[in-house]
Amino acid sequence: MSISLQKGQKVSLTKDNAGLSRVVVGLGWDEVKRKTGFFAPKPQPIDCDASALALINGKLTYKEDVVFFGNLRHPTGAIEHMGDNLTGAGDGDDEQIVVDLSRIPAEYDRIVLVVNIYQALQRNQHFGMIENAFIRLVNASNNTEMCKYSLTDNYSGMTAMIFGEIYRHNGEWKFNAIGQGTNDPGLGELTRRYM
Repeated sequence: MSISLQKGQKVSLTKDNAGLSRVVVGLGWDEVKRKTGFFAPKPQPIDCDASALALINGKLTYKEDVVFFGNLRHPTGAIEHMGDNLTGAGDGDDEQIVVDLSRIPAEYDRIVLVVNIYQALQRNQHFGMIENAFIRLVNASNNTEMCKYSLTDNYSGMTAMIFGEIYRHNGEWKFNAIGQGTNDPGLGELTRRYM
């Protein structure tokens, strides 16, 4: 049974899922319908990019620890991005990141899941133009959704989002629903928060 999370809520992933190893992190969003005039230029689609940051002692140590559309696989093979969706159109997950908890080396204590809008400043786009945004964690062995966090706050003016984090605590894996909007113009600036 899936747990619907609120902002700031934490939940154990391994407590009720004995033997859990592979987790599919699904992220989704829809573009708010925009009105256009007859002579107005057609607005560019909003391209949201999901990324996973593998941290050691809460810090980003190596550039290879950023898994995104330009680096689809962590060197350990424990984190894999399933590919870039350029528009967010359609139902269900727009982007997925697979995390094999059993293969994450012991020195890594958390995986932060973020989304940024590609070229947000150049295209004058922000998360106020996005609706129905969510992150969900699915047990890959039986395709059962364990938890889901839907963003409900007003994120107008925000160009990036720290959705949540999978973290190791006292030998078990947990998930923290963060939902923190930022004004970082791109992934590079967003990653500096963890250096």
